[in-house]
Amino acid sequence: MRRPLVAANWKMHKNLKEAVAYTRQFAPLVANLSEVDVVLAPPFLALPALVDTLKREGHTRIQVAAQHSHAERHGAFTGEVSLGMLRASGVKLVLVGHSERRRLFHETDTGINEKTRAAIAEGIIPIVCVGETLEERESNKTFEVLKRQIRLGLAGLSPDQVAAIIVAYEPVWAIGTGHVATPKQANTVHTRLRQQLSAQFSLEAAQACRIIYGGSVKPSNAAELMTEPDIDGALVGGASLEPASFAEIVLASQQKTIEDV
Repeated sequence: MRRPLVAANWKMHKNLKEAVAYTRQFAPLVANLSEVDVVLAPPFLALPALVDTLKREGHTRIQVAAQHSHAERHGAFTGEVSLGMLRASGVKLVLVGHSERRRLFHETDTGINEKTRAAIAEGIIPIVCVGETLEERESNKTFEVLKRQIRLGLAGLSPDQVAAIIVAYEPVWAIGTGHVATPKQANTVHTRLRQQLSAQFSLEAAQACRIIYGGSVKPSNAAELMTEPDIDGALVGGASLEPASFAEIVLASQQKTIEDV
């Protein structure tokens, strides 16, 4: 059984003081939820402070992720942060290929592959994001786009490596729009993604790899999404900015584990 994972992507929200205050308020709300992995992805400046706060206050089940990284270990890349720097800060995971990075910063499938492989080499778990735009969906290109993103973005990985990473399906048309794929729609895509992983790597890797959903996930729809067999958690944007709201989503994900036992 795949262990659910719920990640909060704060994007460019919360300064250092706000991030620490949030963490101190949020962590006790999920302290007793032991059957789900919880991840906070704040802006870069807050990463070491959140790692330290969680460690000092005994909330070691909550992990900290970066929203972005560079593939190179060091060099003349002004404004970038290396995976080694992240690891030294206590960061355990990193988002790779978020739709906003693809759209606004022109990240490519090849570049995402480089970052994914570099993260694995550095001992950091990549959360590899894939998803189609509204135009691609309306042109019936959803599965064509996702197949390409998986094929190129995970090229060169071994089955064991694929089993250990996280894939996040985030339909671009549902991010920050208030629209959300129905649970059945989302699960259908997750199932196809798992079939692609099986064909490209192995059935065992596909069954082990966690595929989480991101696209206007809220407390009001999280429980229903989590009932679907191929949805293994959530990547949460706006609804993760309030501690109580995000805690509700985490609770819905833990309930999935309880019901599956």
